[in-house]
Amino acid sequence: MTFSGTIRKRRLRRKRYAALLVVIITAIALSIGFILFIRTVPESSTPASIKTQAIVVLTGGSLRLEAGLALLSANKGEKLFVSGVHRGVDVAELLRVSRQTPGALDCCIALGYAADNTRGNALETANWMKREGFTSMTLVTANYHMPRSLLEFRTAMPGAAIVPHPVFPSHVKLDNWWIWPGTVTLLAGEYSKFLLAWVRSTWQSINNWGATKTT
Repeated sequence: MTFSGTIRKRRLRRKRYAALLVVIITAIALSIGFILFIRTVPESSTPASIKTQAIVVLTGGSLRLEAGLALLSANKGEKLFVSGVHRGVDVAELLRVSRQTPGALDCCIALGYAADNTRGNALETANWMKREGFTSMTLVTANYHMPRSLLEFRTAMPGAAIVPHPVFPSHVKLDNWWIWPGTVTLLAGEYSKFLLAWVRSTWQSINNWGATKTT
């Protein structure tokens, strides 16, 4: 083998080692991030004494609506906004599904039909909050969904006070989560979505900062 051939071989080996090192470091970073993400998943609800102007429920489970209605009944908010409702569903039907009596609360409930994902929930709610003149809200969603929801909502409403109020689906086992395949899969999916939302939020913040600097 010629001298130049030996040099090329060494360079190729170094590139392979460097690529392998990048893969290992990335895997370690993602694993550590996953553990930290799981630690941000709430394990207890917000104290019932906290009151905000609005109560916002993200559709996706009966426990969420029940918790939102319970907060409204307890006068923990002036209005309840349900984001991501299917077209054709009205307040009375939602109350029937949640086993509440129509009439007592339907005056204080508003429905949003435009959102089909968490970012859409945040944007839809931001528009509703602006129309209502509200600056504080209690966010009701599943505990595993709360970290990403808070990120999206705080990005969409940086000036609003947002109080998390998680609910706890029985199929999500946070205790010894690593032995429950269904929980691991669910949390891994949420972590991936959270990372994408974080990248988008960070990029938006950088763009906003750049726009401010140029004005």
